[in-house]
Amino acid sequence: MTQPLLDLVRRHADAHADRLGVAQTPIPGLMAIRAVRPSELQVAVNKPLVAMLLQGRKRVTTGSASFEYGPGESLLVSADVPTVSQILQASPAAPYYSLVLELDPAVLRDLKVDAARPSPDDAPVRVEPTDADVADAALRLMRLLDRPAALPVLRDQLLREIHYWLLTGRHGGAIRSLGSTDSHAHCIARAVSMIRRDFTRAIRVEELAGVAGMSESSFHQHFRAVTTLSPLQFQKQLRLIEARRQMLAEGAGIASAAYAVGYESVPQFTREYCRLFGAPPGRDMRQARMSA
Repeated sequence: MTQPLLDLVRRHADAHADRLGVAQTPIPGLMAIRAVRPSELQVAVNKPLVAMLLQGRKRVTTGSASFEYGPGESLLVSADVPTVSQILQASPAAPYYSLVLELDPAVLRDLKVDAARPSPDDAPVRVEPTDADVADAALRLMRLLDRPAALPVLRDQLLREIHYWLLTGRHGGAIRSLGSTDSHAHCIARAVSMIRRDFTRAIRVEELAGVAGMSESSFHQHFRAVTTLSPLQFQKQLRLIEARRQMLAEGAGIASAAYAVGYESVPQFTREYCRLFGAPPGRDMRQARMSA
């Protein structure tokens, strides 16, 4: 089953990957990733997702936890948390390929499956062997890309099936709270959605707390518990990551990218960029383009 899925992902990614190696699909939240050489360190604030690695190797670090995984294994991210990742094994002869699906809390809520409750071991980032039922449903979903007439008819039920297998499988406890309307994770997710949508503007904490339905002190506590960041740090990382994407993928200048993501001071942008990525934007862009 892994080989047919790899073949389909390879064909789509080879044809559609952008300069960053991301090949979007017509299916919401589903994308193929391709790389032909080991990567530099990549900082991201991930949405909840499952990433099925099909060829190559990758390392992902969040906080003090680090995971290295390869073909036949999946990365599960069950909360909006910052990660630092690096593709370790990839070459023009044997590129890195993975299939990534962002999890949909609405689908999880609608399933109403009696999954295991979260336990202290349900970390927001984990690596596990890819579930055979998940891989089978993903294979059938990718096959729909060659049948555009069937895609709008069958897409949603296959996405629902993947969520079902994840919820009832080994990942169930970790993602259960995403679909629970009375969980702290669900409340914080509403605030996270606002920050992601409006990250270029200044958002008051009381506004975010109101969206989450919490007092400001409770909101701060639970936001950090779920994301490992304060709301301000979360927004700042989103701004810097988007600015880097604009400079690398679109060729935007430093000042243009800084202003586009909400900064009013280029020196402040440069200082904070250097702290997150380890180099000022000009040098970082030169290094990234040389490696590419």
